Amino acid sequence: MNTVRKSVIAGSWYPGNPSILKKNIESFFESVPDLTLPGEIVGLIAPHAGYVYSGQVAANAYKLIRGNKYDVVVVIGPSHRVAFSGVSVFGRGGYETPLGVVPVVEEFAQKIKNLSKITADIPDAHRQEHSVEIQIPFLQVALGEFSFVPLVMGNQDMDTCRDLAAAIYETVRDKKTLIVGSSDLSHFYNYNAAKKMDAVALGYLKNGDAAGLVQAMANGTVEACGGGPMAVTMLVAHMMKADKAHLLKYANSGDITGDKSSVVGYAAAVYCKE
Repeated sequence: MNTVRKSVIAGSWYPGNPSILKKNIESFFESVPDLTLPGEIVGLIAPHAGYVYSGQVAANAYKLIRGNKYDVVVVIGPSHRVAFSGVSVFGRGGYETPLGVVPVVEEFAQKIKNLSKITADIPDAHRQEHSVEIQIPFLQVALGEFSFVPLVMGNQDMDTCRDLAAAIYETVRDKKTLIVGSSDLSHFYNYNAAKKMDAVALGYLKNGDAAGLVQAMANGTVEACGGGPMAVTMLVAHMMKADKAHLLKYANSGDITGDKSSVVGYAAAVYCKE
């Protein structure tokens, strides 16, 4: 493996010790009520804060894919640290966490780049970005060994979302695929204001309305740092006939810390093919 991206948040955003990390995620799973959904889960939306804040919310989605086998997992996150146009594809090597290295499906990564006019190889977009990495340990515990394509979005407008979704779909349409959209919701409103704003976003997630979500972000009625990744997840799921949405959990940081003066919202959802 010629290019391994080392973890930049192990030991801070989640435990750096592999046995503690695995136990941490297992304890989150144990706290999620058992739920069986009909059909195959194709799309998954999960938050990307530190595990102490959003790990329990994320577990509501990841528990549902435990033991599943996928030909490829596509993880899409927003860029928090580097400004760039389009989408960065991490095209070779793998991502490392305390639980091991997850290899990139280089053939699929290259095909997405070939099919999309807005994708590029921008290593700096991945180097310090937490939104993709934070999902990996959950996937490692839920799925065991798997391979993936990591994508970081610099733009989250609807044209970018549609272009990326089409490229992903054409690449994985005949494969058993999981699309993961990484996003938090509103940031730094008081508890009641956050719940009111986030309820609008949850409506778009529940209806699988990618265009509505992106428009609501543009006009300020919704805030979501990973609105683009969520929209792409919904678009690809729809293309793959996974139109049944299950909104699993909403909470915000005030539910965890007790400080309700300034909170961040989190949601977990899945999209199933029935």
